[in-house]
Amino acid sequence: MKVLLSWLREFAPDIDGDPEDLAETLSDLGLAVEEMSHTGRGLEGIVVAEVLATRPHPDADRIQLVDVDAGDGEALQVCCGAFNMAVGDRVPLATVGTTMPNGMEIARRKMRGEWSNGMLCSGAEIAMGDDHEGILILEQGLTLGVPLAEALGIHPDVLFDLEVNPNRPDAMSVMGVARDLAARLGVPFSVAAPRVDEAGQPAAERASVSIAAPDLCGRFGVRVLDNVPSGASPRWLANRLLAVGQRPINAVVDLSNYVMFELGQPNHTYDLDLVPGGELGVRMARPGEQMTTLDGVERTLTEADGVIVNRDDESIGLAGVMGGASTEISADTRSVLLEAAWWDPMTIARTARRLGLRSEASARFERGADPDIIPIALDRFAELAGALGSTTAPGTIDTAGNRPGSITVRVRPQRVNSILGTELDTEEMTALLEPIGFACDAGEGDREFDVAIPSWRRDSATEIDVIEEVGRMHGYSRIARTVPVTEQAGALTSQQQDRRRIRALLTGMGITEAMPLPFLAPGDLARAGLGGDGITVANPLVAEESIMRTSLRPGLLKAVAYNAARRTTGVSLFEIGRVNPGGGGDLPDEHEHLAVILAGQEATAVTTLWRRLARNLAVANPGVVNGPVDGLHPGRSGQVLADGQPVGSLGEIDPQALDAYEIGERVAWLEVNLGALLNADRGLAPYRAPSRYPSSDIDLAFTVPDEVSADEVSSTIAQAGGELLASVALFDVFRSDQLGEGRRSLAFTLRFEAADRTLNDAEVAAARQSCIEAVTTTHNASLRG
Repeated sequence: MKVLLSWLREFAPDIDGDPEDLAETLSDLGLAVEEMSHTGRGLEGIVVAEVLATRPHPDADRIQLVDVDAGDGEALQVCCGAFNMAVGDRVPLATVGTTMPNGMEIARRKMRGEWSNGMLCSGAEIAMGDDHEGILILEQGLTLGVPLAEALGIHPDVLFDLEVNPNRPDAMSVMGVARDLAARLGVPFSVAAPRVDEAGQPAAERASVSIAAPDLCGRFGVRVLDNVPSGASPRWLANRLLAVGQRPINAVVDLSNYVMFELGQPNHTYDLDLVPGGELGVRMARPGEQMTTLDGVERTLTEADGVIVNRDDESIGLAGVMGGASTEISADTRSVLLEAAWWDPMTIARTARRLGLRSEASARFERGADPDIIPIALDRFAELAGALGSTTAPGTIDTAGNRPGSITVRVRPQRVNSILGTELDTEEMTALLEPIGFACDAGEGDREFDVAIPSWRRDSATEIDVIEEVGRMHGYSRIARTVPVTEQAGALTSQQQDRRRIRALLTGMGITEAMPLPFLAPGDLARAGLGGDGITVANPLVAEESIMRTSLRPGLLKAVAYNAARRTTGVSLFEIGRVNPGGGGDLPDEHEHLAVILAGQEATAVTTLWRRLARNLAVANPGVVNGPVDGLHPGRSGQVLADGQPVGSLGEIDPQALDAYEIGERVAWLEVNLGALLNADRGLAPYRAPSRYPSSDIDLAFTVPDEVSADEVSSTIAQAGGELLASVALFDVFRSDQLGEGRRSLAFTLRFEAADRTLNDAEVAAARQSCIEAVTTTHNASLRG
């Protein structure tokens, strides 16, 4: 829906302000401004010219050469891609040096070898409509050489292109938009009563209306006009129609369209001489009935379509969609029947959709037109036609069908504020609603009040619809944004969220979750190298599953062995499950553990995994202490610490256990008491922005005493490396007689980088030397060459 600011001011003269601000206001009212443009500007240099001759371009089929007279009597050659003009036509010419409204500058240039001294303009190129196809043909009486804006009476204006939702039938008119905007700005709004001078034989003696389908047609109004104009419309009216995208046709048709855009009430004109006796009727079509519409297409109708018929019961109009060709206005028309009616929205929607014939009229009827505006629309047409020399017969024929009744809605202020999040009282709500026609009756109390819905807002029929209007007029942008507080049933606890985080981390590392049986066979614990006996179930389903597990290790070792027996090696599995180590009084003690088994990998892999897990959970002071663990390799095992307290163990599975399960590859193992881990002190997960600059990696290998853990060395390196050390990772543990008794080699990869620069060799060398000195002095270590 396009509206001009000057047109809006005819209903509310005090609408004022910056157009940008007005556009924001319209959008806040729910009438989103998709585009705002200034019209009547940028026309300097465009003059009225006459076509003197046309001829083909010698080297281009899609261009013709046009000679025009720009007012000096001389022929000026212009190259043009349109072919709709003829000799003698008046056309707009953009002269050389003109800057068009879209910013294009007109220059003298050659087109396929022929000079073009300017440009002939379409309506779209000079912001006078949407027609890009042909040159705008002007009326003949215009003086040559006169600036186009002066010749056409064009004045600067602002055009708003609005997005109107289907629930806003009133906003399909300039009047409806002006009503909303005036109410928001707090300025007066009024619809002037048309002044109609009547003369001649009364309309009731020259025409009549009968309604045989009252559910289809709720109201049918008719006026009779004589001496109607046959030529073109006045320039001011044509300019307005062009601005809103409507091509002017002739005075009668243009007046009909003008009233529809202004008041939102579609109307139709019949040539009175082509309507026998001036008799009109309304009925439903007969199955297979045919009629030819104004577009020249013969339509086959069904019993679901409404039609307007003449005295002989012949269809002369498709109700609410399009008129018939048999009564079309022509240059010979002198008297017309002017019709404005209210049609059932659903009937019109079905007909328009079935026939693929959606018109400006049907779009308004589908949304729900205002039956009360019909007399004003008829009088407005008569008023405008009278200014062009037409005469109006006395009286209006107004025939009623089953028009929709009035609607009153009970509104609760408390409910309004609850929905909107406002604190408005009844008086404030009334002040918002009444300027847009919603009459309010508060009665004696303020707990609720009645709202009478205006006839032009049939979309509002319930309390929530009125609440929407209160919010719209108050301004949604003025309502503070809040997040409703609601009870959320079934929310995850923090530990449940942590378990999901752990699963996401491990599966993201390519480790598959396994779920072995929670019961073991006698001897399974011993095969895994675990001491002690598990609790025996008194009544097991099968004797081979009679022991409650004290560790997750036997089940996962069985899974690795099962895969190895089928030549699937290198599997990585994890399990979150419960174990029963015994003790705890009358009932068995029970803990939840996390275990990870990595076949084909060494202890360093689970050490790295433990550090990633601890970092993901923001565990305070995670660590690893070397030491023997039952069932793990005596020289490749240790305890894992969280905030200085042991919470599990890691290392490599003892070779004897691997032999017992017939596993022929090294297997790394991590098992932690999940309850103890999640209850340990934890902080916020550390995050740092990644550096945009290159990093430098170096490898350092130290020989250290066996009692010095890799974790201790890693911590020392981290402290010595300072801010430049981005990461440190253990990648090799090596033992050899050449290293000396009770010593082993630990190899680390150190990554250095800075957040604001590329490190030079001297900086990397200094950081490297600092790390070497810290490790050698702290841990009785030596750097391997």
